[in-house]
Amino acid sequence: MAAYDLEEQEQLSAIKAWWENNGNVVSWLVTGVAVAVLGVQGWRWYQSHQAEQAGALYASVLQSVDKNEPAKIRVFSGDLVSKFPGVMAADLGAIAAAKSEADAGDLKSATLKLQWVVDNTKDKALRDLARLRLAAVQIDSKTFDAALKTLDAAPEAPFLPRFEDLRGDVYFAKGASKDAGAAYKRALEAYEKAPTASFGSVFKNVVETKLEALGGV
Repeated sequence: MAAYDLEEQEQLSAIKAWWENNGNVVSWLVTGVAVAVLGVQGWRWYQSHQAEQAGALYASVLQSVDKNEPAKIRVFSGDLVSKFPGVMAADLGAIAAAKSEADAGDLKSATLKLQWVVDNTKDKALRDLARLRLAAVQIDSKTFDAALKTLDAAPEAPFLPRFEDLRGDVYFAKGASKDAGAAYKRALEAYEKAPTASFGSVFKNVVETKLEALGGV
């Protein structure tokens, strides 16, 4: 080792003296920082591992949906929502499973899964999508008041036209033509303010047709 000059030796002596007085504290600080760094890295690994496992289960749900295997859909989607709440793959898996169940006429199971997404997802857009699908299932179940309650809270702005359109469908199913017409009009007003690329002209034409069928009330 190269010899230190006098100034360096004095600096080293000062550092050694300081370390003797403060080294224990510094050691704890360094250890704390190391633990924190490892904790962050460990959490990132955990999140990545969770996402990977959830993604695999989500893929299994989609595969089961494609093959029309209700038993497997229930198992895989059940594992998703029980083991990975808060992970987007669980939300998407529950929505996919609910659609399959609704198509098969199992409205009760579809309702439970969609309500789970509404109650647990951290993504506002997914929550609004789940609310729309839940309200549609509730219309099919003829639980109209529940459907109106599902649609009651204001959605994110891009979803407003669809919420008002579906609200009109609920009122129409209840036989409340005037309320249905008012909701369809609000849907068209919201549509005019929303990016048309989000809906397209088909949406507007469908709502206008519904309104005309009511006599434009």
